[in-house]
Amino acid sequence: MSEEIPKWKQKEVEKLANLLETSPVIGIVNIEGIPAYQMQQMRSKLRGTANLRVSKNTLLEKAIKRASEKREGLDEMQRFIEGQIAIVSTNLNPFKLFNQMEDTKTKAPASGGETAPEDVEVEEGDTPFKPGPIVGDLQKVGIPASIQSGKVVINQTKTVVEEGETINQELASMLRRLEINPITVGLDLKSVFEDGIIYEKDDLDIDPSQYIDDLKEAASSAFALSVNAGYPTKENITTMLKKMQSDALSVAFNADIVNQDTLKPMLAKSHQDMMSLASELDPEALDEELKKELGIETDGSDGSGSEEEDTQDEEDE
Repeated sequence: MSEEIPKWKQKEVEKLANLLETSPVIGIVNIEGIPAYQMQQMRSKLRGTANLRVSKNTLLEKAIKRASEKREGLDEMQRFIEGQIAIVSTNLNPFKLFNQMEDTKTKAPASGGETAPEDVEVEEGDTPFKPGPIVGDLQKVGIPASIQSGKVVINQTKTVVEEGETINQELASMLRRLEINPITVGLDLKSVFEDGIIYEKDDLDIDPSQYIDDLKEAASSAFALSVNAGYPTKENITTMLKKMQSDALSVAFNADIVNQDTLKPMLAKSHQDMMSLASELDPEALDEELKKELGIETDGSDGSGSEEEDTQDEEDE
């Protein structure tokens, strides 16, 4: 005789399955270590944009199995059901949902036994403690401390727990007294289902500004490629026509083809060549206009001698 399933479990599975079938976006959230009071605050913060529901993992697995009959691919969400979790339903797109989940995270004190999510540092400087046995307590947990000018000070900045290590109870107690909160508490989104696609945390954890910069760079590269490949589109046609006009003018200019577009630059080049040649000649071979244009100083005479010689001749007379 098979065991009869309690009615409350049947109703819970039905509610969960209906939620999974009707919500456009479904997420699985890790809620491990979140105190009840903070959980209430997080629910309140999500109200109006997302609904958070906590249930037994076994019931959620049954609900996913039932709902996957109507939503293809939903059954893959079962592999994220582990530990203390909840499901979140929303109309937000997965990326906005992820950012909203991240906004719920806050720093909290350690109780002891937790895994450090990042390096925990105690910074050099004064402490609020009065001189006494506290110095030995600090040193016992690996914090270099001493008494200076009647104050308990930490002698140097030190990493007391590295990322991934366990925070023991004695260190946790001291960190609380130092008002250092090393634990991150909040809704940790593990995966999101939308339109048959499952997004994992790493897929959603992106920098929006960097993403926009990458899109701009990709668009710029695609534009340059299409122009250089001669592939016309409504976005690049103006640039391509300007480039073709410039290329045609360059070919005509280098082939000495004279027309209304090449005449002016060809005359400018001829003048430049002439001035270059003139600069190599003996100044005596140049007329006054060329000398002036080349910046060659002239004596201002008519070629019969210098001004000093003319003055001397007048005196002799």
